Amino acid sequence: MFERRSALLGSISRLLDMGLTALSFPVAYWVRMRLLTRMVGSGVVQPVIYPFSRYWSLFAGILIIWFLIGHFLRIYRDIELRSRQQLIGDAAKLIILGVVALNAALYFVRADYISRAFILTIAVVDFMLLVAGRVALLGGSRRLREKLQRFYYCLIVGLGQNARELASLIEQSEPMGLRLIGFVNPGVESESRIGGLKSQYPIFALADVYGILQNHVVDELLFAVNNDELERLEPLIDRCHKEGIRTRVDLGFFPRTFARVHLENLRHVPLLTLGSTPNNEFALFAKRAADLVVSALALILLAPVMLVLAILVRLTSPGPILYRQIRCGLNGRRFTLYKFRSMVANADELRSELESLNEIEGAAFKMKNDPRCTPLGRWLRKFSLDELPQLWNVLIGEMSFVGPRPPLPHEVERYATWQRRRLRMRPGLTCLWTLEGRNRLSFDRLVQFDLAYIDNWSLWLDLKIFLKTIPHVALGRGAS
Repeated sequence: MFERRSALLGSISRLLDMGLTALSFPVAYWVRMRLLTRMVGSGVVQPVIYPFSRYWSLFAGILIIWFLIGHFLRIYRDIELRSRQQLIGDAAKLIILGVVALNAALYFVRADYISRAFILTIAVVDFMLLVAGRVALLGGSRRLREKLQRFYYCLIVGLGQNARELASLIEQSEPMGLRLIGFVNPGVESESRIGGLKSQYPIFALADVYGILQNHVVDELLFAVNNDELERLEPLIDRCHKEGIRTRVDLGFFPRTFARVHLENLRHVPLLTLGSTPNNEFALFAKRAADLVVSALALILLAPVMLVLAILVRLTSPGPILYRQIRCGLNGRRFTLYKFRSMVANADELRSELESLNEIEGAAFKMKNDPRCTPLGRWLRKFSLDELPQLWNVLIGEMSFVGPRPPLPHEVERYATWQRRRLRMRPGLTCLWTLEGRNRLSFDRLVQFDLAYIDNWSLWLDLKIFLKTIPHVALGRGAS
C-alpha cells in the first residue's frame, strides 16, 4: 500500500482507538455500577465508586497516556499488513503498558480515591472494544470493497526487476483495494510473460497505452524504467499530466542504499531528498525537548552528588577536576566533552605507550585495566559517574541521552566510508552497544550496532535503551 494511504489508514485507526477508549470509560462505569453490583451484590464490590463527574481527570489522563503509548509502540504503522493475531497483540500491549503507566501516575499524584478495580474494568472493556474495532475496520472494509468493487487500478511501465518488485507489492496490497492492470513495454524488446508473480498480467505495447488511458479506468501509472528510458517516455508523462492521471516514478536508478526518499520544497523549488538517517522533524524535536528537560532536572538534582565527586577528585590525585576532550558530534561538528577526571593528569601523553595493548580492533582504543586510571577513577568509571558532567553537553545540545558515543577526531580520520554514517546522529551518553559490553565487541561490530540504532530509531527505542541503561549502570557495568 502506498505510504500516504497507509498513513491515512493508521490515522483513522488511531482516531477509532481513541473513540473506543473514550467509549470504554462510561461502559466500564456502567458495568461497575450496575452489572457487577447486581451480579455479586453491593457488599462484595468494594470500594464504593464515586459519581461519574469525579472521574473527568482520570478520563483525560487515560486518553493522553493511551495516545502516547500507541505512538511510541508504533502500532499504527503499516497496520494494513498486520494479521488478526498481531492486531490483538498490539491492543494487548497498549492496554497493559497503559495500565502500568496510569497506576504509576496515580501513585505519584496520590489519587487514592480511584478504585484500581475500576481501572481494571476499564482496561478489560477497552481491550474488547479495541479488538472488535480493529477487526471490523480492516475486515469489514475489505468485504465492503469487494462487494462494491471499489478498487484502485495501477498500470506499470517497465518489464525489469524493479517493475516485478512493484507488481509483487501491489499483489500484497490487494486486500486494501490495489489492482494491477498489466505492464507496458517501454522499448522494443519482446516479453511474453512476467514471472515470479501470483497471476499473469498482459503486456501492452507503448503505442497502445494511449488507447488504454482513454478506454479503461487507470488510477495511476507507475514508471519502473532506467534513466534513458524515462527520457524517451516524456510524451507519455506529459499526456498523464494533461489528463490529470497520477504518475509515480520508481527511483531504482538511484542507489538503493538511501533508505528514506521524499520530496520537499525550498520555497518554490521542489527538491528530491535522499537520506539514510531519521528525518521525522517532529520526533527529533521531541527527542531534543526531552533531552533539554531531563538534563536540566538531572543537573539540579545531582548537583550535591557532583559537588562531592568533584571534591574527591581534587583530594585523591593531582590535576584538574574536569577532563576536557575534543570529540566529534553531529555531522562531524567538534565540541568539548566533559568528564570527571578518572586518570592521571598526563594520561593523553601516555596513551602512545599503550597502543599495542589496545583490546579492540579498529579506530577506537579500549583497555580494561588501563594503568592510567586512578583508584577513585576506576570506581567512577565502574558506575559511569565520571560521565555526569556530560549532562551539560546534553543540555546545550551537543549530545543526547541516547545515541552513538562521540568519537575522537583522529579516530574519525581512520573511519571507513560506511562507518562515517554513525556521525549523522547526535551522539549520546548511552547506546545499544554499551548495553552489550563495549570491550567484548570489535569496532566494526560497535559501528553496526550504531547503524542499526540509526536505521530503526524511534522515541520508543530511545526510551527502551534509556530504561535498560539504569540497571546496567546501577550494577556497575559501566565503562572500564
